[in-house]
Amino acid sequence: MNQIDLKNRAAIVTGGARGIGHAIATRLLQSGASVALWDRDEKALAEAKAELGALGAVHTAAVDVTDLSSVQNAAASTAAAFGKIDILVNNAGIAGTNSKTWEADPADWRRVIDINLNGPFHCCHAVIPHLLKNGYGRIVNIASIAGKEGNPNAAHYSASKAAVIALTKSLGKELATSNVIVNCVTPAVIETDILQQLTQQHIDYMLSKIPMSRFGKKEEAAALVAWLSSEDCSFTTGAVFDLSGGRATY
Repeated sequence: MNQIDLKNRAAIVTGGARGIGHAIATRLLQSGASVALWDRDEKALAEAKAELGALGAVHTAAVDVTDLSSVQNAAASTAAAFGKIDILVNNAGIAGTNSKTWEADPADWRRVIDINLNGPFHCCHAVIPHLLKNGYGRIVNIASIAGKEGNPNAAHYSASKAAVIALTKSLGKELATSNVIVNCVTPAVIETDILQQLTQQHIDYMLSKIPMSRFGKKEEAAALVAWLSSEDCSFTTGAVFDLSGGRATY
């Protein structure tokens, strides 16, 4: 593992109790950061804290990212625990169910948009003032290759992730002179529990699109996020970093 220096940095990872978020939190801790795990699953949070506590300082907050007041309370508790906030990784998200757009359940559409798009907005809204106060910050949004290409039978997910890419670009421009850098990662499929939400047909479709003929690993996503969270990433903002095994073509 290549060493990335995040010593004395305080990070938030949403959806940090499992999957990609857990892997990101692990890599940030291994790089010297203190990490706040934000997740709505309190049991999973407790288990993750017990596991990751040996790597460094871990704070947990039970958060519903669709609720701005919940996010604001978590930001306040994290700042109190660590004395500051330097890094925000907006990772929490869901896939939703697979269906044709005209056959989709509107409630499912709203739920995906609420978590995948409104969630990062709420977190940025609550955390950016802390970063501006520091005069330093790194925000990494986890989008998806689906947001660039549009996956069939997943219009809600694709649309939400396309919007996260646009949010990243807008924020990058707004914060460009503040030493707060905003970038996003667009993975193809990463091997996590989210695959359990999808049909085998949809999984096979996504795998067929990847020239490397495999899904990505959580640790590969975590390595990229760790670099984007570091001081070494200093002249790139509002950018999109593909993690697609060769699938991305633009």
